[in-house]
Amino acid sequence: MSAAYEAFRALHEAPGAFIMPNPWDGASALLLQRAGFPALASTSLGIAFAMGVPDGTAELSREVSIENAALIARLTGLPVNGDLEDGFGPSPEDCVATVEAAIAGGLAGLGIEDTTADPARPIHDFDQAVARVKAAAKAAKGRILLTGRTDNFLQGRPDLDDTIRRLVAFAEAGADVLYAPGLPDMAAIEAVVRAVAPKPVNVVFGPRSGPVPLATLAAAGVKRVSLGGVLYRHAMGALVEAAKHLRAGDLGALAGAPTSAEITALITASRAAQGKTPT
Repeated sequence: MSAAYEAFRALHEAPGAFIMPNPWDGASALLLQRAGFPALASTSLGIAFAMGVPDGTAELSREVSIENAALIARLTGLPVNGDLEDGFGPSPEDCVATVEAAIAGGLAGLGIEDTTADPARPIHDFDQAVARVKAAAKAAKGRILLTGRTDNFLQGRPDLDDTIRRLVAFAEAGADVLYAPGLPDMAAIEAVVRAVAPKPVNVVFGPRSGPVPLATLAAAGVKRVSLGGVLYRHAMGALVEAAKHLRAGDLGALAGAPTSAEITALITASRAAQGKTPT
């Protein structure tokens, strides 16, 4: 049992809720570590967009995705949850292979979605979705924290009853954490929490009806709040604003960003902690 897994599980067993932001590279991970977050997660959106491909279209490999999450873990020393999409294949065996690779990569947790990457049929049938999570949970038990996730609301299937049915089945199949991104409002979030209790629930950012304080989500019983691609898109928003100022000839508008020396110092300290010497 790894120290990262033990620390990550302890976060889910402690009182209250915690925020688990999603960096996409080494610098963003170290800046979030410095800010004091207790755990981090990778973001498939951030990796995909940085590589110039759409998110959720099965264009990222298992190896690339796990290496990105493993980099974040190595640099920060924090528990890291891998955003590993559909487990990189349709079968339960594909999900098991992803669990094993995530453990080998030093991750503390991972998510398995019920998506298919097929626009004509974006969500796995119920029995297949449950079988995939069950196989992943058997491989993960006591070694890595497994999040069972249904993407109904992200894939144009706003069926709360089916979403809850899936999450309950994932919980019964052995998933440690349950997650349904895109829930419409606090009432839906509260319904999910009640349905899968006492297992912890992850919410991405907040309900689609609008952001709410962490305290409101905690009071509803949410344990973990991830950000998905929100921070990546926020960074791209800052780039767009900077570009507007640059086009207007205003170079001073770019002041205030972390300096190269500042980020280099974070990377150097991380490498020293890993026993790596400058090259």
